[in-house]
Amino acid sequence: MVDATIGQGGHSYLFGRALGPQGVVIGFDVDEKAMEKAEERLKTLKCRVILVHSNFSQIADELNNQGIKGADFILADLGVSSPQLGASEFGLSFLEDMPLDMRIDKRIQRSAADIIKYLDEKSLADLIYQYGEDRASRRIARFIVQSRKDFPITTTGRLANVVCRALGNRGKGRSRIHPATRTFQALRIAVNDELENLKALLDSAPEVLKRGGRIAVISFHSLEDRLVKYNFRKNKEENVYEIITKKPLIPTRQEISENRRCRSAKLRIARKISEGD
Repeated sequence: MVDATIGQGGHSYLFGRALGPQGVVIGFDVDEKAMEKAEERLKTLKCRVILVHSNFSQIADELNNQGIKGADFILADLGVSSPQLGASEFGLSFLEDMPLDMRIDKRIQRSAADIIKYLDEKSLADLIYQYGEDRASRRIARFIVQSRKDFPITTTGRLANVVCRALGNRGKGRSRIHPATRTFQALRIAVNDELENLKALLDSAPEVLKRGGRIAVISFHSLEDRLVKYNFRKNKEENVYEIITKKPLIPTRQEISENRRCRSAKLRIARKISEGD
C-alpha cells in the first residue's frame, strides 16, 4: 500500500492492521514532524513500514529506489490536516494571527508572504481567481496592493482583515465560509504547487499500480476533484481503469456532525484493469 499523504499515520494504521508480515506500507509526506508521529503510531504493525520524506509527485522514482515493483493500493488524502491548520509554523489559519508562510514543505523557497509582497496586482488577481475561484479577485488584489504600500502584509490576521475590508458587505451572504477562505486556498495551492503535484501523481499511478490495483483520492475542493475526475475518465477511455465510484462518495450528515472539516470531502476510486503499453 502507498499512502501518498501519510500525515500522522491514521489511514496507514487502519490499512496496515490488515496486512501480515509480508505486507508493505510506504508513506509519503513533506511534513517531517507529522512523519515522526506516524512512525510512532505505526511501529506496532506487523507489516513493513517505509517512510519517505518526499512529495507524492515523486511516487514512481521513490518506489523504484525502494525496489518496489508495483502497488496494490494508492491512497491520497489531499489538502492540509487539522494539526497543520492550527500550527503557527505553517501560517495557514485566518482565524488566528500567525506568520504568513503556508509552506508545508520547508524546503520550498517562496512563502505566501513573498507572493503578497512581490506579485503585481494583475498577477495576484489571476492567482486568486484561478486557484481560489473567487469572482471578487480583482477587488481583493487591489486592496492587497494598496494595503502593502502602507505596511507589509506578513501575518495571516492582517491578510484576512484586508480581504474582509475588500469584500465589505459583498462578503456577507455569499456562502457559509469565511470571506478570506478562497484567497487563503489560492495562496496555499500556489505556494505548495499542489495542483501540479496532483497531476504528477495521477499521471504516474497507472505505471505504479499492479493490474487489479486501486487508487483512491479524497479531495476537498472542486479544482482537485476535477483533476481526479477527468484523469479517471481518460484512463477509462484508454481501457486502463475501471471507475469504481460512478459518483464521488461524500460524507453523511452524521459524519459531518462529528467532523465538520470533512463536509466538502469527495472520494473517488478506480481500479487498474490493463497493464497499458
